[in-house]
Amino acid sequence: MPVESGSGGVGGGGGGGTGAVRQAKQKRKSHSLSIRRTNSTEQERAGFLQRDMQLDTQDSKLPLSLRSNLVDLFSQIEREFENLYIENLELRREIDTLNERLAADGQTVEGADLTKGALKTKTSHSTSQLSQKLKTTYKASTSKIVSSFKATTSRAVCQLLREYVGHRDGIWDLSVTRTQPTVLGTASADHTAMLWSIDTGKCLLKYLGHQGSVNSIKFHPTEQMALTASGDQTAHVWRFLVQLPTPQPVADVTQPPCEDDVDFSDKDEAETELDGPNECPSVRIASTTLRSHQGVVIAADWLVGGKQVVTASWDRAANLYDVETSELVHSLTGHDQELTHCCTHPTQRLVVTSSRDTTFRLWDFRDPSIHSVNVFQGHTDTVTSAVFTVGDNVVSGSDDRTVKVWDLKNMRSPIATIRTDSAVNRISVSMSQRIIALPHDNRQVRLFDMSGVRLARLPRSNRQGHRRMVCCSAWSEDNASCNLFTCGFDRQAIGWNINIPALLQEK
Repeated sequence: MPVESGSGGVGGGGGGGTGAVRQAKQKRKSHSLSIRRTNSTEQERAGFLQRDMQLDTQDSKLPLSLRSNLVDLFSQIEREFENLYIENLELRREIDTLNERLAADGQTVEGADLTKGALKTKTSHSTSQLSQKLKTTYKASTSKIVSSFKATTSRAVCQLLREYVGHRDGIWDLSVTRTQPTVLGTASADHTAMLWSIDTGKCLLKYLGHQGSVNSIKFHPTEQMALTASGDQTAHVWRFLVQLPTPQPVADVTQPPCEDDVDFSDKDEAETELDGPNECPSVRIASTTLRSHQGVVIAADWLVGGKQVVTASWDRAANLYDVETSELVHSLTGHDQELTHCCTHPTQRLVVTSSRDTTFRLWDFRDPSIHSVNVFQGHTDTVTSAVFTVGDNVVSGSDDRTVKVWDLKNMRSPIATIRTDSAVNRISVSMSQRIIALPHDNRQVRLFDMSGVRLARLPRSNRQGHRRMVCCSAWSEDNASCNLFTCGFDRQAIGWNINIPALLQEK
């Protein structure tokens, strides 16, 4: 009782007396505990020796020397744990002593409040993180449930029909001719562009005119001409003449609906050095070379009519050229960082350029005297591509893992937003079906409609699909078998047959 009354005093003397008494009690307690531990340890060691003697009388496959060593090792381990336990007791005793000194100085309440406040802050922070995680999980789960309900009545079917293998490095871009004969073109980091037979997968022509990576390929709207952009700071226009081989029958491989395909393995197959196509003719000289950029030309496209082309470069400018004279008509400046893509409208003199500055710009050349520009600011990371649709819409994809659909008449906010789990590369829109194909960094390709509803995911496993980042997608409106093509950094392009039921398209 005197101790308790002394502890309740305000002065430092009562607190000091209390501390001395408690310290003495702690010493006696720890001393008695250590004595008990020592006695128990000696008893346990004796027990070990007794058990060891019993083992000698029993049949055992272990030799006596080995058993003795094991007993010694276990004894050493026990002593180490005992020392740690004693050190722990000493540390706790020191903490109690410090707390008593703080109490003697009148800081107990403040220290307790600070500790509680810190714990409360930490707890509230962890609680908010947990609630946010639960919200995210719930949202993802409900979105999966909703998407599954949307596809229950009728499901999209995606079938891999053909693989186009022959490049010695990753493929950045691909495109399909708009005139007959219908061929597939690919642009690769191996400094070449190739033309392929869609039905047979055979290489028809190889272009060898560039001195750097070929970053894009686009075909003339009416003639057998190709436009390629390269890391050698130039864009080339070159003519081609190909003859399609006899089509081979496609193996009848039944594919389940796209949503049921599961990625069975993320293991990448061993890379092998692929031999290029053996009897593939080549073109080495361009009919027109477009110069004036001071950096990598990352993309190029034909304006409607095919008399002018636009190029996008890492020098932060897009250039408009006259194909016949190779003259620079306009230099489109305004982006703050490197350009990543450019695209032209299929029926009007409109150009859209995308950039790493998180924006894309719409350039209007319909009026020769006025070249207006509109800036779209809806992404938070690099805009990897922006493409036109048949109507008055622009679809943009970004490294911020979103795809946005815009109305040219109302540019303030997108009319639809698609959120994904991976960065989106060069997208494409089917003009006839109005379906958006999204190639991702995570090797997946997903299909959405213009309202943002997910339609399908292309099958990908350790046996089929891309094994590296998917760089680009392109639709073919005229080919009956393969109507979607994708390419990636696994050095191959793939032709798919996409069958979207009318019911899903109407949704």
